[in-house]
Order: sequence, then structure tokens, then C-alpha cells
Amino acid sequence: MGDLVIGARSGAGEPEGPGRRAARSAEPAASSAAVEDTAAQTADEHGAGADDAPEPSHFESESTDGSESETPAKPRKPRSFWKELPILVGIALILALVIKTFFVQAFSIPSESMQNTLQVGDRVLVDKLTPWFGAEPERGEVVVFHDPGGWLNDEPSQQSSNSFVRGVQDVLSFVGLMPSADEKDLIKRVIAVGGDTVECEGVGPVKVNGVALDEPYVYQGNTPCGDHPFGPVKVPDGRIWVMGDHRADSLDSRFHMDQPGGGTVPVGNVIGRAFVVAWPVDHWSTLSVPGTFDQKGLAAAAPLAPPVAGAVGAVALLPLVRRARGRVERRKES
Repeated sequence: MGDLVIGARSGAGEPEGPGRRAARSAEPAASSAAVEDTAAQTADEHGAGADDAPEPSHFESESTDGSESETPAKPRKPRSFWKELPILVGIALILALVIKTFFVQAFSIPSESMQNTLQVGDRVLVDKLTPWFGAEPERGEVVVFHDPGGWLNDEPSQQSSNSFVRGVQDVLSFVGLMPSADEKDLIKRVIAVGGDTVECEGVGPVKVNGVALDEPYVYQGNTPCGDHPFGPVKVPDGRIWVMGDHRADSLDSRFHMDQPGGGTVPVGNVIGRAFVVAWPVDHWSTLSVPGTFDQKGLAAAAPLAPPVAGAVGAVALLPLVRRARGRVERRKES
């Protein structure tokens, strides 16, 4: 077919025999080409650009034929919900584990040591993120911490006797959806931090660095010292002094002064700060730092000591600096 078209354009004669009919069919194509050339020449004479020339009709037929040859894509069948459910559950468990490990964890209140701030059975959410950035506990915060040793020896286990229930509890506590029953964790309020001196004489009040604390969170009917006055105690660096709000029913730092650390808790044992009571709904509340811990003089002794010592040292060295400068000037003159 291509040879015949080329032959017709080159001006060769018509072939004899069966190819004659095919040669005649090429004549209309040649005449149409001549017509197109004439139309193009006319368009040039009238100032028409090459871009305005009509496209040959055989291109249109080719594009039409190509579109008809394409087969439409079949719509994908949606996956069954029951096939997706295990994937969704797995993703949820992974997210819960990541949140529990790095961000927030739920803890249950097992005793009355923090009444009336916290009740038995309350669920609190603990911020575990800020300690990753080097934040340390501050005075007035309610914190959860690991047993520093010997504080919970007499506490019974909270695990169920049913093996199935115990297994479910272990799984849910592993991903952080419920508190663990066998972890040795406590929750108390930070009263003093490393470098502070804390004491409580008679019935109180509790004093930190000589400043008396006004403690409206103490359980009604209790005295600030409870039945166990103490101090003064110098809190070592890197440790905290903690007390329960129910002073008459809290085995806190006051009762462990005969143990290593003198009743203080290592900062490394602190899991995080409890910032909200999440359950039950009618107990919902935030656990903010009481205003008594914002007193200006509470930590005045520690921050002011270095500047004062530096100023005294500078004054003492001033005469020596003047003498050395005078000697240097006399040597230059000589």
C-alpha cells in the first residue's frame, strides 16, 4: 500500500494488471493533496499563518479510532470491613503503645493518701513527654514515681485471681489503656526540690527555705505536719521531698527518713506529672500548682547566693587589679 502511494506522488505510470484498481484509488488522494496545496497558497496570499491551516481529516479519524480501541478500567472492589478490622486494631494498639511510652499514661489511685485532691478509683493522666526534654519536677506538682525502695513492701497486689482477666489486664496495661496492677508506683505532691530546706514543727505550717506554705489542699481536719513533725531536712540535688495531701494517712517522705536518701525520691524515678483527673467524669478536674508555691522568697536563697558571692569576690580583688595595672604603667614609663 505504501509503495503505491509513493509511486503515485513520484509521477510514475500506472501499473498493469491487478494493481490498476489500487492505482486508481490513489488518484483522489493526489487530487485532494493538490487542493490542499492550493488552499494553503491562497491562505498565504491573504496573510493567513501556517497555524490556521486545517488539519487533514485522516488525523481525526486516527484519534477517533484510538479512543474507541481503549477499554475502560474496571472499578476496584472495596475491601471487606472484616478484613480491614484487624489492621485497624493493630494500628490502634501501636498508637496506644507509642502514646503510653512517650506522651501520656493513665494511672489509677489505689489509696486515700491524696484526698481530697484525688479519690480512690480516680484515673489520672500523667505527662511523660516533658521529662524527655530535661524538665524536672517542680514544687507543688502532683507526680507519679517508682518506689525508691521499701515504700510499698506491705502493699498487696491488685491483680485478679482469674487467669483470663489477668491476661487481658496485662495486655491493656502494656499498651497503656489501663493501669498496671503489679507496678510499684506512688503518687504524691512535691513539696521541696534539690537544694531546698524543708521542715514542719509541731502542727505546722510546713516551711520551705524558711517560708511558710499556705496549703488549702490538705485534707480537712488534718494539720500540715499530720502526726509526724520533721526537719529541718536539706534535700540533696537531684532528689525531691514529697508528701500526700491526706497528711494523717500518707506514708510519704516523713516516714522513710531512716532509709537511703533520707526520705527523698530520686528525680530519675519520676514517671511524670499528673495534670488531669480523667475518670470518673464527675471528678474531672485539672491538677494545677497551688499559688502558695509562687511566693517570691520561696527559692530566693539558692538563686541569689552565686551573684552575691561573685560581687563580694570582685570587690575583694579590685585593689589587687589596681596595683597590677600601676606596675605595668610604671614599667612602660621607665
